[in-house]
Amino acid sequence: MNQTEFEQILDTVCKKLTDEAKIKTFQKADQFENRVRDVLRESLKSDPSISISTDPHPQAFPDIAIGQFGVEVKFTLNDTWRSVANSVLETNRIEEVEKVYLVFGKMGGNPEVCWGDYEQSVIHVRTSHVPRFEVELFANRSLFDLMKITYDEFRHLPMEEKMRHIRAYARSRLNEGERLWWLEDTPDAEHSLPIQARLYTSLSLKEKKRLRAEAVLLCPGIVASSRSRNKYNDVVLYLLTYHGVIAHQARDLFSAGSVANPENDDAGGLYIERALKLIENEMKEAALRMDDALFVEYWGESVRPEQRIRRWLEKADSLAKNWKPSKKLFLSL
Repeated sequence: MNQTEFEQILDTVCKKLTDEAKIKTFQKADQFENRVRDVLRESLKSDPSISISTDPHPQAFPDIAIGQFGVEVKFTLNDTWRSVANSVLETNRIEEVEKVYLVFGKMGGNPEVCWGDYEQSVIHVRTSHVPRFEVELFANRSLFDLMKITYDEFRHLPMEEKMRHIRAYARSRLNEGERLWWLEDTPDAEHSLPIQARLYTSLSLKEKKRLRAEAVLLCPGIVASSRSRNKYNDVVLYLLTYHGVIAHQARDLFSAGSVANPENDDAGGLYIERALKLIENEMKEAALRMDDALFVEYWGESVRPEQRIRRWLEKADSLAKNWKPSKKLFLSL
């Protein structure tokens, strides 16, 4: 059976399922998938050389394997052709399947069942615990077109390489002020947020200093003028998206008296300068241990750990007004 013949069978299957749905809509995804499997089996019964498993692995991809062809089944009670699909890892991929199709049952609005080329139907990646494809029938452009790689090339890549393509795509879609929270460049790296969000005010003093050091290292813009709009946005997003920490008043992390002047003396000076002076050691430690992907994300460049403080000073000097951080901070360098 060649591709044209198989696609003709899909035409027949989808027409039959659409007729059935118009009489009585399918109500559950597993009910619909089983019916797709049964109708495919009926359509192929004239060819004894083709068999469809009656007991497939529940996590197998695609859902139905028919020799070199595969069918991934999607179902919705809504009036949409869009759905979250399988993991980009494709851990349980059925290897003998070379060409994958999508059969979609749309029960909302005018009930209809249609099929499409799986590669052309993948339009997006959703990132939660595991990155998953999002599919949409009749889409104008596929994710693989945007990433400039074919699905077949992509699926054979190691996960590390897959994620490089996905990160580049995701970064191209960021709006101003948005950040990625999934940055890992290695397959064994993990970035999982705590299940419970935490308030910055509830943290220990040691953890507060550590997080302030990380945040200011990535976001030198906090040394800018107090009149600068949104200068704390990246700090807030970093704490939230990378550590699950909510900072209600980001300004207070660096300018509050309890932070910049814990001794409550009367020495004067810029509070931001004094606050940073008190966490110099923590910033040095953070510079040596933090993932390079974070600096690429926030600074737009890769910098060797031992050079990060010097590079931070260069950035801070270019942003500060009425004072020069390199003349006041890290004087032992």
